[in-house]
Amino acid sequence: MDELHDDGPRRVATNLRLLLLVEALAKARQPLSQTQMNEHLRLPKQTVHRLCGTLVQAGFLERVDRPCRLRPTARLRSMAGGLLAAAEVEIGIRQVLERVAAAVREAVNFVVPERSGMTYLDRVDTDWAFRVQLPIGSHVPFHCTASGKIYLASLPARRRRLVGALNLERKARNTIVTPEALSEELETVAERGYAIDNEEFMEGLVALAVPVLDAQGDFLAVLAYHGPVQRLDRDKLLAHLELLRDGAGRLSALLVE
Repeated sequence: MDELHDDGPRRVATNLRLLLLVEALAKARQPLSQTQMNEHLRLPKQTVHRLCGTLVQAGFLERVDRPCRLRPTARLRSMAGGLLAAAEVEIGIRQVLERVAAAVREAVNFVVPERSGMTYLDRVDTDWAFRVQLPIGSHVPFHCTASGKIYLASLPARRRRLVGALNLERKARNTIVTPEALSEELETVAERGYAIDNEEFMEGLVALAVPVLDAQGDFLAVLAYHGPVQRLDRDKLLAHLELLRDGAGRLSALLVE
């Protein structure tokens, strides 16, 4: 690392230097010489020269004139476009969730599998005073949630092995706690294309989930909503099944473009 001085090189983590150099170019919005870049970075000249050479060789920067200035190539611009597209996808996901939530008037969740369970990537909460708090970033089990059962049901070739490896801990009175019963439930989920959590994860909580699929019909994520039994039962959940499936289709269109 470089020593920190008021008017000299500053201390910058090695793994950040390339990013800071690209950031300097992005802020300038025009080609820069290495000297101009270093007005932002204040690194040793030889370090800036080496970093620029690395980016040119890798195809992220190109030289445009003399005295030599550098600008982003199509490869780097494409990367920036991809990051912007990712932000647009997040905006689109939130819009779909809000559309569904306005209709069902319950908490609506966009959920993906991770090693520790199903994870809420985004969520629109209900405006009811009485609600279950499961904020964005929450991890919930595979075996006793509607979203988890949708994911497990999407794995026909590996389902039995994964079910056998799960800790089927009882969370509520209706939790399925044997591999045989869970495998049977997942067969049903796969056939009907939706899953219900009937007070399996929490007492008094019910949920409905549908898969978000790609163009080949493969699993991408889950769209789900949940609420307390004081407001929802099986029939009320299923009354919004087609609405949820429509939302899943909109999410699929966002994710596979």
